Amino acid sequence: MRLSAAVWPAILALGAGLAGCAAPASGELELSGDYFTHDPALIAGAGAGEREGDWFVYSTGDGRTADGNIQVRRSEDGEHWEYAGEVWQEKPEWLTEAVSGVDNLWAPELYEQNGTWYLYYSASTFGSNDSVIGLATNTTLDPEDPAYEWVDRGEVISSKGKNYNAIDPGIVEDADGTPWLSFGSFWGGLQLVELQWPTGLPADPTSEPLTIADRQSPPNAIEAPYLLARDGYYYLFVSKDFCCKGLESTYNMAVGRSADIEGPYLDRDGVPMLDDGGTPLLASEGPRVGPGGQSVSGNLLAFHYYDEALDGAFRLGLIPLTWDDGWPTVRWDQDRT
Repeated sequence: MRLSAAVWPAILALGAGLAGCAAPASGELELSGDYFTHDPALIAGAGAGEREGDWFVYSTGDGRTADGNIQVRRSEDGEHWEYAGEVWQEKPEWLTEAVSGVDNLWAPELYEQNGTWYLYYSASTFGSNDSVIGLATNTTLDPEDPAYEWVDRGEVISSKGKNYNAIDPGIVEDADGTPWLSFGSFWGGLQLVELQWPTGLPADPTSEPLTIADRQSPPNAIEAPYLLARDGYYYLFVSKDFCCKGLESTYNMAVGRSADIEGPYLDRDGVPMLDDGGTPLLASEGPRVGPGGQSVSGNLLAFHYYDEALDGAFRLGLIPLTWDDGWPTVRWDQDRT
């Protein structure tokens, strides 16, 4: 989910100008208001905030606003969205020292454990793997809650000098309650690291990540891993090909699964994700281009795509997940072609 800071001003300006337009009817939820998000981390429904029923999306920041910090949007019904601010007004100082030239922060992940919200996010620059994943914690997601304060917990993992890229974090707990961090983009493929509660940091900072998906061919265009535990399996959702090119984007989503958190992950045909496997899940169709950067909350798949009807602006997509013989499926509404 690498997004060039140079691309953001034009795209965000376009999105802001369109924020009052109702979304066209489609298979995904029909959204309105300010739903112009990239790399959405969705928390759907009651329990997300102080007010019952609140929905939240945290997403990639805009380098022109609040020092590029992660953006927050809120909804009462999952359909009409409003902008609710940013995580911080200034980046933690250690980030600018750790990643030279860092502008906006990317691709957040939200995970709740024992009353604490863990926010993982990426700091990088476009086309580089001199990247870090950082962590902050809070007791609420709601910026209007008096207790709202994201506490910086520092670096989780760095990829400086490594053959992987420390961006696009995702969190899952295994059957024993042990947390795991998936991450990665291009370079050496998608990675997995064991974490520990309550710190949310690596259980063994000296251990090397385990590779769980790879396309085995340069430029290894796979990123944005998201792991979902369901019915004895761990489902690995990924974004393949190229993001962040507006209507020229080729992003698409695929999925594999494993009965063991450490893999091997196979697609529906038994092809390993380590050998460019992946059952197709969602791809460009009609005016909807380059879906990816996914997360899951409840039965909803959240992602961004580029909308031809909005002159290529990115927007939030929300589509219910259905399951077919143990495999997730989604589909666009055929009326939007």
